[in-house]
Amino acid sequence: MRVKKEQLVISFASTAHAMAVEAFCMERELPGRLIPIPKEISAGCGLAWKANPEDEQVLLDAFKKEDISYQGVHKVVI
Repeated sequence: MRVKKEQLVISFASTAHAMAVEAFCMERELPGRLIPIPKEISAGCGLAWKANPEDEQVLLDAFKKEDISYQGVHKVVI
């Protein structure tokens, strides 16, 4: 059985936006991956970026630098 732990989940307003963020993060080797949005989060699309909570500032700084918007930042046990 997989052990659940707290994860950082960043949600987006649209699927297209989430997929663009995936390409952005992969190009820059930023931590995390695209996942289906957890049921605990209500968001505009069905995808979110998941990473370890300690990577939050690195990701948000990169998004701010490139003017990438997101709908919400959540910490969820999944």
